Amino acid sequence: MQVIFLPSLTAILLCFIVWPILQVTAALICTHLPERFFDYTAFFYRTHHWEKDGEIYQKWFRVRRWKKHLPDGGSLVKGGFEKKKLVSFSKDNLDKYLLESCRAEMIHWLAILPFWLFGFFTPPIVIFYMLIYAIAINMPCIIAQRYNRPRIVRIIERQDLSA
Repeated sequence: MQVIFLPSLTAILLCFIVWPILQVTAALICTHLPERFFDYTAFFYRTHHWEKDGEIYQKWFRVRRWKKHLPDGGSLVKGGFEKKKLVSFSKDNLDKYLLESCRAEMIHWLAILPFWLFGFFTPPIVIFYMLIYAIAINMPCIIAQRYNRPRIVRIIERQDLSA
């Protein structure tokens, strides 16, 4: 429900200012949460049967074609963990990858949620557009995490079997 009435140009400009703030806020929240919130075996993060170990994302969305073009937020932060390319197949690095993959997924889920805030200063139809925008920007990153995580788990399982 619109409670602040601004000139159209001001409202549009505010949308362009607010979205990055919301994205960064989601990242800051997740960066400061303890690692126990990002356990890849937890129900929210684990691969579910219908995902077929992540292959559903390749079948439906052809994720392998475009995931390399996604930005890696870990490379933007000093001391961040880059997930774009594995630098090591050590157990510690793969475990860290799984943790940071869960963190990245949560950041993007949280970044979708505040789409409704735009309704305070824009006409109601804009809320719908903000939802579409939030999904379009964040779902590819979520899909990439949900596709990659089971692959990393399989690598760890193979390493454990050969050890």
